[in-house]
Amino acid sequence: MPRTTHAVSTRKRKNKIFKRAKGFVGGRGSLLRTAKETIARAMAFATRDRKQRKRHFRTLWNARINAACRANGTTYSRLIDALKKAHITLNRKSLAEIAARDEKTFQEIVKFVKKA
Repeated sequence: MPRTTHAVSTRKRKNKIFKRAKGFVGGRGSLLRTAKETIARAMAFATRDRKQRKRHFRTLWNARINAACRANGTTYSRLIDALKKAHITLNRKSLAEIAARDEKTFQEIVKFVKKA
């Protein structure tokens, strides 16, 4: 019976790691152990930052809405409260887009909400 080695599977496993480590500087991209450590760390950061990206965008939207509100004589918190009381379900992303791109529409929203 011929002697079997695990060369194919080992090479595949290594190549998968080196493919992910492509572009890393120095030994981080060319040495197996260092590449493994760096990839593990990079994946942890990627997981964390997917969550953080959502937070950062919400903060940005709130700041844009607040700036547009103040230009129209109200504040962010008053506008959001009035929208809820008027049963208007515009999310912050769309409100921020309207505030940044279409000032007249945002003014109409503020006027409508102030009446209600």
